[in-house]
Amino acid sequence: MPKPLMTIVGTACALALPTLAQGRPLTLTAQLKNYGGDGAYLAAYLTDAKGTYVRTLWVAGGKAKYYKHLSDWNRLSAGDGKRLDGVTGASVGAGRTLKVTADLANALIDGGYEIRLDAAAEDMRDSPSEVRIPLSTANAGKPLAGKQYIQSVTFQLK
Repeated sequence: MPKPLMTIVGTACALALPTLAQGRPLTLTAQLKNYGGDGAYLAAYLTDAKGTYVRTLWVAGGKAKYYKHLSDWNRLSAGDGKRLDGVTGASVGAGRTLKVTADLANALIDGGYEIRLDAAAEDMRDSPSEVRIPLSTANAGKPLAGKQYIQSVTFQLK
């Protein structure tokens, strides 16, 4: 390849890479049902098209001893030593709303990835993968019902 052409290709790639790596803010909103129990622990996380854990978006509930009840997330993320870095908060009471924001790489959106939420409440049944939402522009803003504790979940992309 001639040197001027290599320079042009190299410059084009250098300019394109930041665009591919840039992220988009995703706001996830989970409205809980009035299930009549204590505050729920929730884990919101991302998986790829094969169901392999990618990263934790948020964990609601501060006591690590209860994370075993968020069983799908706990099992899938066990090898991620940074799974809780800056992504934890208080549990969410019955009838309340959890709203979190995370930056996601553009390549993840419409790329076969899925947002999953596990839920558990003290002295009540655990609900692994209570909600599974394909991370696509078509699903943005559309509410999806949960199985046990979550009334609905929506996400917005900015």
